[in-house]
Amino acid sequence: MATPEPRTIRSRDTSFWSPPLPEAPGFEHLVVETPGLRTHVAVIGEGAPVVLLHGFPEHWWQWHTAAPLIAAAGYRVYCPDLRGAGWTVADDPRIERETRLHDLLALFDALGIERAHLVSHDMGAFTAMQLTYDHPDRVRAAVQLSVWPAFFTFSLKLAPAFFHLPPLIWHRPGASLRGLFSERYVARPMSGATAEAHLAQFRRPDIDAAVRPLLRRAVMPEAMRVMRGVYRRRRLTVPTLVVFGRRDHPTTEEVLGRVCRNPERYADRVEFAFVDDAAHFITDDAPAAVADLALDWFERADR
Repeated sequence: MATPEPRTIRSRDTSFWSPPLPEAPGFEHLVVETPGLRTHVAVIGEGAPVVLLHGFPEHWWQWHTAAPLIAAAGYRVYCPDLRGAGWTVADDPRIERETRLHDLLALFDALGIERAHLVSHDMGAFTAMQLTYDHPDRVRAAVQLSVWPAFFTFSLKLAPAFFHLPPLIWHRPGASLRGLFSERYVARPMSGATAEAHLAQFRRPDIDAAVRPLLRRAVMPEAMRVMRGVYRRRRLTVPTLVVFGRRDHPTTEEVLGRVCRNPERYADRVEFAFVDDAAHFITDDAPAAVADLALDWFERADR
């Protein structure tokens, strides 16, 4: 059965969405219907496709500053709300380890995307890893933000990076997530308006209820596979740039070099970059730097 054409709702009609979408000039908004899922996708620009996968607790609006900069260089940029986030609606609340991967492949097919450049952050990087390893033919080049490459070796020096996980694993609907935007994770204080734009999605009961399944059934099983070395026994063939903010502790350049020794053993082409005055939420702290690094990587990877 053919997939229906995506329905298009212009960004000026924010009242269509509940709760209303955060403002982001220049975007159009699609509803892409695939079996059991109606994915909200914010789109901007024209040209070769770039797909941006948001982290947690963010959604498409995470890219509202970086995406127009990438689009201005001649790309059509797609910012989907992944299952369990934003304004995407799922018939089934269950989320397993590869559910979002299957969703993303269906989205590519529905939008007619054969291959795309891929940028991912935080939780979105797990889906990006799966795509680059299992379906490398669908990815031209990848930029991975604030997450170690899948072939890294765990070190106790990285343990502080997991302090935020227990409250999410035991998240209660209605509990505040504002603490994730504390000074521990951002380089400069985040305004109340910006935090509210990121967290508006949790006024939807189905999105708030998805926090625990996302952590327990999708992220944690995949994280354990990474830590057991599953991906060190495979080869990454997609050109990949791994980017961290210099204030995204505990991942210093020294620590990253220690947990990613001899990357040529595991990847055809991988590079590492650090952004000054940025922490974990790097797209909030330094969106222009993220866009510049991504555009440079796309150009170099295509040579």
